[in-house]
Order: sequence, then structure tokens, then C-alpha cells
Amino acid sequence: MKILVTGGSGYIGSVLAPLLLSNGHYVTVLDNFLYQQNSLLDCCRDKKLTIVRGDARDERLLSDLISKADAILPLACLTGAPICARDPETARAVNYDAVRLVGDRASRNQMVVYPCTNSGYGIGQADIYCDETTPLKPVSLYGRLKVEAERYLLDKGFVTLRFATLFGISPRMRLDLLVNDFTYRAVVDRFLVLFEPHFKRNYLHVRDAARSFLHALANYDRMKGQPYNLGLSDANLSKWELCEVIRRQIPEFYFTGAEVGEDPDKRNYIVSNKKIEATGFKPSISLDDGIEELIKGYQIIRRNGYANA
Repeated sequence: MKILVTGGSGYIGSVLAPLLLSNGHYVTVLDNFLYQQNSLLDCCRDKKLTIVRGDARDERLLSDLISKADAILPLACLTGAPICARDPETARAVNYDAVRLVGDRASRNQMVVYPCTNSGYGIGQADIYCDETTPLKPVSLYGRLKVEAERYLLDKGFVTLRFATLFGISPRMRLDLLVNDFTYRAVVDRFLVLFEPHFKRNYLHVRDAARSFLHALANYDRMKGQPYNLGLSDANLSKWELCEVIRRQIPEFYFTGAEVGEDPDKRNYIVSNKKIEATGFKPSISLDDGIEELIKGYQIIRRNGYANA
């Protein structure tokens, strides 16, 4: 299969591209390498890989690449509420307009699998699981743009995956994601001051996020036209509970709560992943295993540019 991945050298794409190649697919990565990342260098020996240095907002370029693909995975994104708030015009152009262009240019015979976010649920209700029928109430610009783009693609009959908060090691590492950040602070600083410590969310390893695209492509006919929550069903945890999980592996980790900030997405919800599990997909990497992996990784890297900013 010929697969186009926009933003294919990002946090997810740098795991996804080699996975697609190893499964025999021909992969074209379109990326502007915003963060000067070199995460796909090890894949360059694979003759099935094509890298196009360009921008997903380039209508002529994107349209040409789409016309040659069997499947399109539009990962290009300004990811996170802070970066979108700082540059709302670029955020709309990348996170909505470019994704809408994919929806317009892709034919019904092509497959599109779009990574959305379950932060679109916003502020949930205590002890009530958000499923795919729960109304979306995004708070931040980032959340609103992702939800708008998802709605447009679903109206076209494509597949969307509502990812939980991602974690784990990627060749294009990010330290600003919650589990990655908290584990880094536990390893390096040994302490953490939490705001909104009892706000809950769901979590998912980046390698399972990558695997889910393969699953969606393999099961496209029965999944198309629908959204799917995707996360660890045993990891609907508050920030405080997450810190307790981390402390099981780093006993000297100290954390406390204080009114020192707030989440711009107001994420506080628990999520049901039963719908995608019913299609045969379940995450394979636990939160504990991901934290163990991060602890080892943090013996190598330090906080220099490993974030979306």
C-alpha cells in the first residue's frame, strides 16, 4: 500500500513511519521539520521511503501527493493548547485548513485515518465515562480545531481516532506530555508541585498509537465514518494517582499539590475505550512499562528542545 503521512517526523510519525515500512508499505513523509528533528535518518536506507520537505498547507504539493496515495494519515499539527494560543492563525491553517484539504482531495476509494484527541470532551462528569456519543465540549483553540477537523472528515466517511494523552519514548521525543514530564521531573528533580491534582484523564503509549493506524487500515471498511476513543482502559487516572504510579518505581519521588496553575484544556474526564476494543484492538504497553522505559531514556536525554513550543 502507498501511504502518505503528513507530519511524519513528529512524535507519533517517527514511530509510525518505520512501523509502516516494516509491514511492507511504501511510505511518503511530508514534513517541514519545524523542530530540526532528525528522527527518520535510520529509515533512509529503506527504498520504500520517500521524504518530501514541504508544508502540509501547500495546496498544490499536498494535492499531488494525495493523488498518488492509497491511504492518507494527516498527522501534521501544532499540537497542544499553548502553542495554538500563541499563534492562532497558523494553528487554524495547519490543524484545520490543511486537514480539510485532505478531506476534499481524497476520494471515496482512498483511506483517511485522522488522529484526533479525547481532550475534546473537556470537563467531564464525575464517574461517568465519555464514549463516542458523549457531546464534545472542547475548551482551548487546539481542542476546538481538532474537533472541527474531525467533524469534517467524519462527514466525508473517513476514520478518526480520539487519542488519550500519549506517553513513551519516540525518536522525536517530547517532554511536555504529562506522563513524560512527570517522570522526567521524578528522575531529575525528585519532586513535583501539582496543580489540579485530582483532574483525571486517560493515557496511551505512542507505540500503541502508531499500531492503531495499522489496525484502522486493516479494518477500514467496518470502521469508516466513525470516531474511536483510544487509550488504556485501566489508566483513567488523576495527576495525583499518576504520581503514585511513578513513585512505585522511584520511591524517593516527592509530590504535593498547590494552586499554581491550570490546564488550558480543562481536561477532567474518564474515557471508555470499549468501541475500538470491540474491533479487536487493545493497547499492548502498560503505564508501568512505559514509565520504566522513560526512566531508562532519561539517563540519555535532558530537557533541551524536546517539546512542542
